[in-house]
Amino acid sequence: MMRVIPKDKVIFHFNTTNQANYTVADGEVFWVEADDCYSGQITDASVKRPDIDISIMDCAVGPINVEGAHPGDTLCVEVLAIDLADHGIMVTNCGLGVLGDRITEPDTKIIPVHDGFAHFSDTIKIPLTPMIGVMGVAPKSGEIHCAVPDDHGANMDTKLVKVGSRVYFPVGQEGAGLAVGDMHACMGDGELSGTGIEIAGRMCLKVTVYRDRPIERPVIETFDGIYFLASRPTLDESIKVATADVVEFLMKKLNLSFPDAYRLMSATCDAQICEVVDDNVTVRLHCPKFDTRIQTL
Repeated sequence: MMRVIPKDKVIFHFNTTNQANYTVADGEVFWVEADDCYSGQITDASVKRPDIDISIMDCAVGPINVEGAHPGDTLCVEVLAIDLADHGIMVTNCGLGVLGDRITEPDTKIIPVHDGFAHFSDTIKIPLTPMIGVMGVAPKSGEIHCAVPDDHGANMDTKLVKVGSRVYFPVGQEGAGLAVGDMHACMGDGELSGTGIEIAGRMCLKVTVYRDRPIERPVIETFDGIYFLASRPTLDESIKVATADVVEFLMKKLNLSFPDAYRLMSATCDAQICEVVDDNVTVRLHCPKFDTRIQTL
């Protein structure tokens, strides 16, 4: 029977000293259950964001150690399935999101989820686009809150962490220390109001350790391309880091000089925003699979 990792053991920070709560084998397929990003505190529309305990928000289930994962390796997490609860939550709060200065009082909206749609209102229903907001591994050094994305992953809030995607992370500690959470029923690029449709549920994952695909930051592989992610305090910084990673990738894979790889990147690749509302801004640079030599990381 496939293992189910329950949602009761969580972390609030990715760090170098977290002890594993679970261990899985290299190549194992397993389910992980997760609460919404509010840790289940918002039970109905009367509960507003200022009413809840912010200190237990944005946790991640884990750490999940992967046997055979050592520093310098690359951990691939393949998302095989996502099951959602029967409702999601969207809040507003003063100062939350890009236009949070226009919110005068907090508000909570409970959104039913069924039949493949999020039922936003009696007249508006949104096709579900389930994804995982927090996925990461223990960093190489220091301690970083689960809500903050960085080179180890965490709250990247990119809608491409979805069924069918392979998400790669640089292993910084023995066992990798994978942790996941913050699922969304729907979320647009940028997460501009500061929230997607936050929801509980479970995810089916497969982990694989690679020793021949070194990376410094998260990379996502989909059927149509390879996406290089970077999270830095500003949009300009994030784009610069992701651009450099793609150029290095093209130089290596296609045996190109820096100027030619730089030109090719500009002619073929797209800069895309993941989120702009966390402590670090996350971007992804899409490198399409236009050559047989760049079909995988």
